[in-house]
Amino acid sequence: MKKALFIVLCVAVFAAVAMAQGAGVTYAPGTTGGIGRGVAVDKLGAHNNNGRGCAGCHAPHSGFRGAGGNPQGGANANKDTHAGDDALWGQDLSPLYNFSAQFGDNGAWVLNLPSAFKVGDEDIRGIMMCLSCHDGNIAKGQMMQNHSWEQANNLLPAANYSQIVNIPTLLGNDGNTAGDYNNDHPVGSNATLGAVGVASRFTVTTCGTAPNTFTCLTTADAAYLEFMQNYGAFSLIPGRASFVAFPSGVATPTAAQAYVVCTTCHTPHTMYTYKSGNTTGTKVGLGFGVAGDTTGVYPTYFFINAPYNPGAAPAVNQASSATQFCRQCHFTGAGGSNEGSGIHGVTTQY
Repeated sequence: MKKALFIVLCVAVFAAVAMAQGAGVTYAPGTTGGIGRGVAVDKLGAHNNNGRGCAGCHAPHSGFRGAGGNPQGGANANKDTHAGDDALWGQDLSPLYNFSAQFGDNGAWVLNLPSAFKVGDEDIRGIMMCLSCHDGNIAKGQMMQNHSWEQANNLLPAANYSQIVNIPTLLGNDGNTAGDYNNDHPVGSNATLGAVGVASRFTVTTCGTAPNTFTCLTTADAAYLEFMQNYGAFSLIPGRASFVAFPSGVATPTAAQAYVVCTTCHTPHTMYTYKSGNTTGTKVGLGFGVAGDTTGVYPTYFFINAPYNPGAAPAVNQASSATQFCRQCHFTGAGGSNEGSGIHGVTTQY
């Protein structure tokens, strides 16, 4: 009898959590249904760097030299003359200047990284800094085990991810031939919104207040606005800074020229939780927030900078937030959004 009551209680709790997330109610990390299935986890997750924390990436003095250098670099680990000059970056960027790689679709998307240092360069901040740890081929950052920290610590939804095969964290050395980037999502100036077919729904404008202005995207497209009500546009229409990059040296870039960098999809500062909302009562978050909510914390995984929950278990009239995340760019065509296909009323299960 006691066992039966316990099972009924568990079912009721799980149902309540599912209903709450479906209604856009705030997600509480560490609670039943949250990451770790009841275990509270610091939001930096893997980027706590075995206890070094922020200083594992941002060396407050002397760049990567202040962080102890790159132990795998040997005599070559002192070539970055601009170490730490942007974002106090504490890893060695020097192997990545002039680096070229072929991403996605059997190498159809070529990435060409800058040849020189420049503070605020989109490709340096949004790609090179990431690859200085997550390349594993020519750039070998410190303390990388090439195994998803969330998976290693049993924090992923158990029904979705196996513990048999490791999820790699190095792009250029993931178990295939070293230097193979064909199985990685394209980034860089060729991975544009024009190429993916969504650019026509956006216009380029200026956001922010002088002197802190930046180039950003906005939309008046009815189908995309409906999608934003059902999910959001966290990676494309942010409220603080643009997560897509625009070509340097172009005075009036177009939406078709906006391109994807690593930090379009990922944030290095919060591994498993996404905070949405502001104090104005509008649905903005860091862009447009979760439909029906002006504030809230929602589940995400893999440092995705938006609600992204592979274990969301949507109803038949809902889409998973993990699917909706991709549809921000892949809005039409095969695998596109409901709204872009003329299907209405499909909300999001977060």
